[in-house]
Amino acid sequence: MVELDLVEIGARIRQVRGSMTQKEFADRLGIGRTSVVRYESGERSPDAVFIARAHALLGVDPIWLLAGVGGGATPALTPEESALLDNFRHSPPAARKAIKATSDLLAQHGRPGDEAECG
Repeated sequence: MVELDLVEIGARIRQVRGSMTQKEFADRLGIGRTSVVRYESGERSPDAVFIARAHALLGVDPIWLLAGVGGGATPALTPEESALLDNFRHSPPAARKAIKATSDLLAQHGRPGDEAECG
């Protein structure tokens, strides 16, 4: 029988949660904050509903979440990041190009040796 390391699973859940609060994360997945606390502390194993929602809503690889192998996970987007992505996806091609150019310039701003110029 394979033993799950609940502390390691909890660490991976914290990684997925990223900068979101436990409440924001719980609300996003439609579960209670107490469940998130128990999962992250290793007190409780995540149930199938949590794993399915994490996969469907956040793209978390269930095998990685439980066993630490496989595709991994990127931290969940904050509501602000989700709104930006949604705006980008619903923009016409010309606006997407402008958003991308603006984003590239802002990302370069302040890097040593990188001079961002608008033009």
